[in-house]
Amino acid sequence: MNVPKGVSSFFIDIGELTLFTKRFFKAVFTRPFEGKELIRQCYSIGNRSLLLVTVTGLIIGLVITLQTRPTLEEFGAESWMPSMVSLSIIREIGPVIIALTFAGRIASGIGAELGSMRVTEQIDAMEVSGTNPFKFLVVTRIVAATLMLPLLVLLGDAIALFGSYIVENIKGEVSFVLFFNKVFNALEFSDLIPATIKTIFFGFAIALVGCFKGYNCDKGTVGVGAAANSAVVFSSMLLFILDFIAVFITDIFFEL
Repeated sequence: MNVPKGVSSFFIDIGELTLFTKRFFKAVFTRPFEGKELIRQCYSIGNRSLLLVTVTGLIIGLVITLQTRPTLEEFGAESWMPSMVSLSIIREIGPVIIALTFAGRIASGIGAELGSMRVTEQIDAMEVSGTNPFKFLVVTRIVAATLMLPLLVLLGDAIALFGSYIVENIKGEVSFVLFFNKVFNALEFSDLIPATIKTIFFGFAIALVGCFKGYNCDKGTVGVGAAANSAVVFSSMLLFILDFIAVFITDIFFEL
C-alpha cells in the first residue's frame, strides 16, 4: 500500500525532530556554555515580543469582558464577571493565545534567521572555524524562549485583567480595588501554577520547532520561506497538543 507523501513526510519530520530534541538535551548540559549569547537571546526574544504581548493581552481582556457581560446581565450575574474573566484568562485563554502570537513572531523569526544562515553557508563556516554552531545558535535560542515565554504570559495576563477592569469600570462603575479583590479571591495557586508550568513547555516547543526547521533548511531562498512558514504551522499544532495533555493531566491530578 502506498503511503501518501504528506503523511510519510509528517512522520519523517516527527522522527527527525525527536533526534533533534535528543541532541539538544545532550548539548545543553555540556561545555562550553554560551552565557553571553544566551543573555542576548533572552533580551532579543523578550524585547521583540513585548509590544505584541502587551497589545494581545489588552485586547483579550477587553473582548472577553465586552462579549460576556451582556449574557451575565440577562441573569443578573454581572457581579461574577471579575471572577469568571480572571479564571478563564489565567487558566487557558491567556497562555494559549499569547503562546500562539509568540509562535507566529518567534518561530518564524528563528526559522528564517537560521535558514538564511544555512543557505548562505554561515553555519558551515562556523563548523570549519571550530565553533559549535548547534550550541551557539540552537541551544541558546531554545533556552531563551523557554525562560521568556512564562514571563511574557504573566505580563499578558496582568494586562488582560487590566483591560477587563477598564470595561467593568466604564460599564458597571466598578472600582479598581473592588475588581481586583474579586479577582484574587477567585484565584488560587492551583490555577496559576499549572498554567505557568505549561507555558515553559510551550516556549520550549516553539523555539525547538523554529530551530529545527531553520537549522535543517533546504538550499535556496524558497527553502528559507518554507522553513519559516512550516515552523509557525508545526509549532502552533504542537501547542494545541501540549495544551490538551496539560489540561488532561491537571484534571486527573486535582481529582485525586
